[in-house]
Amino acid sequence: MSNDELDAMRTRLSPAQEARAEQCRFVLRGGRRVATTGRSRALLSGSDEVLITVIYLRQVCPQKVLCDLLGINPVTISQAIKATRQLMDEEKISITPTVVRSFTRADDLRAWETSTDPAAHTPAHPTLRALTAPHLTGMNRDQLDSLLEKLIGPYAAAIEQRRHQRGSTRRPGTRGGVFRQKITDGDRTLATILYQRRVCTLNVLAELFNVSKSTLWNAINDVMPVLDTHNAPITPTDHRYLTAADLLASIQAPQGPPPLGNQHVDS
Repeated sequence: MSNDELDAMRTRLSPAQEARAEQCRFVLRGGRRVATTGRSRALLSGSDEVLITVIYLRQVCPQKVLCDLLGINPVTISQAIKATRQLMDEEKISITPTVVRSFTRADDLRAWETSTDPAAHTPAHPTLRALTAPHLTGMNRDQLDSLLEKLIGPYAAAIEQRRHQRGSTRRPGTRGGVFRQKITDGDRTLATILYQRRVCTLNVLAELFNVSKSTLWNAINDVMPVLDTHNAPITPTDHRYLTAADLLASIQAPQGPPPLGNQHVDS
């Protein structure tokens, strides 16, 4: 979001944050406020809490990376995110996860943010961003990002509805400061697009996304109904790569992928 949009969210949440903070102070004091000579300051302001919660919900990085970046203990970060997330839910504010950019080290995120050439600094798993190449997805990256952002909301809602039907109250991304999923929602959708495009086999995709075949297959089965419901323009490609190495080599090639020729691979 833009800075103005972020500031508007902070303004919208500020009254609820202040009310929550005053309630906490009341409980800690055991009664009404009394005059004091000084006032302790919280490590994070309300605006800070909104910012780190947005970054976390965007799945830019796990809580551990936020702790390393800010020099704040995990309990403070976790409590801030939990409380702010609850306020966002009450205000019906939803945050769309980012598309294939999950930093697992503070140094990587810091280098990317401060660099004059952000593209030169990639996450710990740069392969995933490479898989968004236009000749693989059948669309340019702006079109892909737009499609993924359009689909991630309905996909998350479908998964949450399924959890509710099963009687589960567990929320994604809340265990131990790391993302619960082995791959993010954006990665799941990207993998499904590549699978439906018949870019490569399921085994190759599992290798590229660094997950088991069963994990990836479950993810694809979750995403495909959402793609079908939204009539996403996914068309089969003319070339199917037999190995992960061949697929990655095509991304570096100066020209498009080679012709299909006589190669054929069964599903």
